Amino acid sequence: MAAGESENNANSAVFTQGSTMGHVLTMTSTGAAGLVAIFFVDVINLFYISLLGEQELAAAVGYASTVMFFSVSIAIGFMIAASAVTAKAIGAGDAVAARKMAGACLIFMLIMSVLVLAMIYPLLGSILYLLGARGETHQIALEFMQIAVPSFPLLSIGMCLAGFLRAIGDAKRAMYVTLSSGLAAMIFDPILIFGLDLGIHGAAIAIVVVRCSFVAIGLYGAVFVHDMIVNPGIEWLKNSLRPFLTIAIPAVLTQVATPIGNAYVTSSIAPFGDDAVAGWAIVGRLVPLAFAAVFSLSGAVGPILSQNLGARQFDRVRQVMWDSLIVSLVYCLVIWTLLALAYPQISILFQAKGDAHGLIRFFCLFVAGSFIFNGALFVANAAFNNLGFPLLSTLFNWGRATVGVIPFVLVGQQWGAEGVLAGWGIGGIFFGIAAVIVCFYSLRKLPEMVAREDRDHITHTMPTANSPFTSGKGTSA
Repeated sequence: MAAGESENNANSAVFTQGSTMGHVLTMTSTGAAGLVAIFFVDVINLFYISLLGEQELAAAVGYASTVMFFSVSIAIGFMIAASAVTAKAIGAGDAVAARKMAGACLIFMLIMSVLVLAMIYPLLGSILYLLGARGETHQIALEFMQIAVPSFPLLSIGMCLAGFLRAIGDAKRAMYVTLSSGLAAMIFDPILIFGLDLGIHGAAIAIVVVRCSFVAIGLYGAVFVHDMIVNPGIEWLKNSLRPFLTIAIPAVLTQVATPIGNAYVTSSIAPFGDDAVAGWAIVGRLVPLAFAAVFSLSGAVGPILSQNLGARQFDRVRQVMWDSLIVSLVYCLVIWTLLALAYPQISILFQAKGDAHGLIRFFCLFVAGSFIFNGALFVANAAFNNLGFPLLSTLFNWGRATVGVIPFVLVGQQWGAEGVLAGWGIGGIFFGIAAVIVCFYSLRKLPEMVAREDRDHITHTMPTANSPFTSGKGTSA
């Protein structure tokens, strides 16, 4: 691609014009397709493992996936920050800042993911024990994670690259980056699990291979197609750390709340046996796959909000929020209906019996409906993270994961594993409603907040060519 064309791409704030609903639909659908591909890897792993006919293996994957979902959530939090600061610079028309910030964010992602890995890896056995894994199931899950978890930095870098592509508005290529992981899983899982007779260890190796392809295709799109990344230099790295962390820390804390809440649910289901844990493992794979559009909202809608914020188009910011809520509501109603109709086939597909089948049935018929309110929470989180209120996102997600889980699950546990699921779902209703109310109240204060920042000539999340903290437009690269 010619240099001039790359410059035009970097300067093109495509979300500041045209239909906001169109942008929301495009970004959410492509983002959802990308997330489906990422979580499809887990589903494929669990499907092939279930074909081995040992419930302990499925339960082990369930425990391992609960921990790995934690690492994925951290990566999503970093990605939200990276795409937000990059998209805001693009919205302000500053190509130099966008490229330098992208380079800085990539370095930050690598450093932080390595630090997270160094902290988590020695504790894998203890974490599994706290979740309720025992005996052979604990050992199998530990071996699986010891192979798969070290690839966490690859996942982080791949997601960051996909976030850059969304920030510039190339939704399709961002989708291709993540779709590659699903395709690689379909190819390598059966080869490693059955062809080479590696069993659950083959499933773990496949995850590593998948994440390598993830990074390779992301680099092609962000570097060779759009020329989005340059070496920021030491001074830029120092100055851009604060605006990155201003969004990254609350975003990561927000994202990890969900897997921590899920971990509590896992530990609450564990006393009901491996069948119940296997059923929860299947539900845990169904949720991100079925409700991928809901999970993608925070990351997919973020660049639209950030570009319009950078362009000071506050009416479009509010309209994006309404459009996102409508899309989330309609999507959740459709998926709930499909799950209610398809639960018998889902149980057959994963060879679920007894308590496992009961949990799948109960989730599909009843608990899945609670995602209408989870969707509202994710839409509100997108606004909080990208419009200058990241601590509110952290507050609501942690409230959902603690106050919205623990007391409800404790009560529900009296009625067995299905009661645990019911408590998990009901708790989300209150926080979804409250988050949307606070979100629109915060949007009313946005013009005043931005005007104050402009007067002070400080915009911590929108760097320019000279300084990450100075507002205004830089020159084209």
